[in-house]
Amino acid sequence: MKRRDFLTKSSLASSLLMVPNFMKAFEGLDPVSLGHKKLVLIQLSGGNDGLNTIIPYRNDLYYKHRPSISIPKNKLIDVNGELGFNENLGPLKLLYDKGYLSIINNVGYPNPNRSHFRSTDIWQTASSSSEYLDTGWMGRYIDQCGKNPHSGIEVDDSLSLIMKGETMNGIATRDAKKMFNNTKTPFFGKVLETQTPSHLSEHNLGYLYKTMVSAKSSAKYIYETSKTSKSIKTYPNNAFAKQLKTTAEFINSGLETKVYYVSMGGFDTHAYQSNRQARLLKTYAQGMDVFVNDLEASDSFKDTLVVTFSEFGRRVQQNAAAGTDHGAASNLFIIGKNLRKPGFYNSSPDLSNLDGNGDLKYTVDFRSVYATLLDQWLDASHSKILGKSFKTLNFI
Repeated sequence: MKRRDFLTKSSLASSLLMVPNFMKAFEGLDPVSLGHKKLVLIQLSGGNDGLNTIIPYRNDLYYKHRPSISIPKNKLIDVNGELGFNENLGPLKLLYDKGYLSIINNVGYPNPNRSHFRSTDIWQTASSSSEYLDTGWMGRYIDQCGKNPHSGIEVDDSLSLIMKGETMNGIATRDAKKMFNNTKTPFFGKVLETQTPSHLSEHNLGYLYKTMVSAKSSAKYIYETSKTSKSIKTYPNNAFAKQLKTTAEFINSGLETKVYYVSMGGFDTHAYQSNRQARLLKTYAQGMDVFVNDLEASDSFKDTLVVTFSEFGRRVQQNAAAGTDHGAASNLFIIGKNLRKPGFYNSSPDLSNLDGNGDLKYTVDFRSVYATLLDQWLDASHSKILGKSFKTLNFI
């Protein structure tokens, strides 16, 4: 039976929709030691406004460009007499004071794209603004350095481009037990029990068989390993915090997974930005506070690095709807115990030297951040995974 006919006609095909989206994942690759270090990438989806996150409150141009949405000096957390944290980032300021946070300003790329979808693709694939890639940089890392799909986990219901490789994808799951139970459905059982790989080809059930073998193996491993460690920390009651709790349990249980991806949406603040962003930043900071404490309690934090980014920043000038429109460069957070340069890694945005659209100019290519993570944290060759060489930084 051809694959298309099988998926179209089989009454069991609908069960496949319940399987996490990590198709084309094959077992039998030569294993490569992944070590103990973990990388957690967090995307603030929608384009977080970096200027109202880390506020240049001594710069008059900031208040000139934002007469109604700027953060007053008495409603921020001062850092160094020049910059201040949004008042909703109190837990993040505590990490800063401990030396656990490095803030990289002006992160972006040449010829920035201001479409959510396209810019997200650029960040997730590590492409230039003129390249269109169908694999993610984490997916390519899994391809080259992983030995199974669970080398990378996206804590979500579906797999993003960032975790898709050429021959092997990561896994998407919010619930290890549910994923494991899905592999015990009649659909899995009927195919795996009645088919053998020796006579299957790409034109019938071969690709499906190999995918399901990999799915079942990874689901069982993740469930049986992760159930040994359940967090006793009290996380906030929201979707983002639940993702972080699941991630912490995966890390603390000793999963051999090396890279994790988590996203939090809602940051597209075109109108009435102030209250909306305040709530989002509070949700982010409170969740990160418990997450870091959870990892520290299990002695996992020293081997974990957390990177928070957004696909672009916002325009410097506020709009008529008390919001901000899509911009370009923004700040990026590195959280960990192994920082070489905690605090502010580089200079603040130059509000007197904007690009032709009124956006911040980038001074740090985001792929230099990735190159540093790959070379200095994940012990991988960044040029092979990113496709070219980039200048590495000195934050770890």
